[in-house]
Amino acid sequence: MSDLEPPHPRTERKQNVLTRLRQDKDLWVATASAHDEPCLVPLSFVWDVQDGRIDKGTLLLCTRRNNPTARNLTPNGEVRISLGHTRDVVLIEGTAEKVEGSDLPKASADAFATKLAWDPRDQSAWVYLRITLRSVKAWREVNELPERVLMHDGEWLV
Repeated sequence: MSDLEPPHPRTERKQNVLTRLRQDKDLWVATASAHDEPCLVPLSFVWDVQDGRIDKGTLLLCTRRNNPTARNLTPNGEVRISLGHTRDVVLIEGTAEKVEGSDLPKASADAFATKLAWDPRDQSAWVYLRITLRSVKAWREVNELPERVLMHDGEWLV
């Protein structure tokens, strides 16, 4: 007999992901160097909504420009991100681009500063990273693994 709750519908999991993107403050960012040396670090973030639609947005992070995370994102910008713990996983794959504080739209920089109580836009040692989501997977237990893919090629499937 199984102790697992029934699988949550994919629509509910999508809403849970969107809630976490709005409310969580930190996530794990995984990158690799040109020599395939992995790097995994926690960074704070804001879900930067586009066109007023909560399901359309990018992740906005910030790190020192000389940190391995920032250096590893060139030339192709591939990144993997994780939210949650092992019994409530959100796994995101995407493409990152570096954005200088002076080039960041004011609304985005203000949202970052407000949520995180920190405003690095005028500090030259720091660079923003804008992550465009390509894939989102979410699951809580093994019974949700078969339908864990919620986004593919940048499009929500639910």
